[in-house]
Amino acid sequence: MSDDEGGGGYKAEGNDDENGDNVDPDMPPGTTVDATGDAYDANAAEEGLDGSADGVEILNGNSSGAIPIADRVTTRYLTKYERARILGTRALQISMNAPVMVDLDGMTDPLHIAAKELRERVIPIVIRRYLPDGSYEDWKVDELIVD
Repeated sequence: MSDDEGGGGYKAEGNDDENGDNVDPDMPPGTTVDATGDAYDANAAEEGLDGSADGVEILNGNSSGAIPIADRVTTRYLTKYERARILGTRALQISMNAPVMVDLDGMTDPLHIAAKELRERVIPIVIRRYLPDGSYEDWKVDELIVD
């Protein structure tokens, strides 16, 4: 790859290892410099922080950030932003042949079908509201007040 093609790290003459990665002789082996000039451990990046080969962290259902249903602090009202996101997401799902949860009654517009599902509170979507401390609350559409 030439310097004109761009790429992940900067190149300097004489500082490449056998793989072509940019290496600083003062850094420990396996340390590489990225495009911003920051050093990182290439071996840890390939293995992931937890030692897994793909760098994916698996979270169990009882994550520490989840707030129990009895201790929720946010309002039961669906906000206009949540409404817009739900309608758009559900309309996209319907347009891609997802199962419809209401009687169509001749309707063909996915947005109108999604609005009817929201009015009847049968949309199978969970809203996750993040709080400033990093915790979150999960609300099902049928638990919210939809006006």
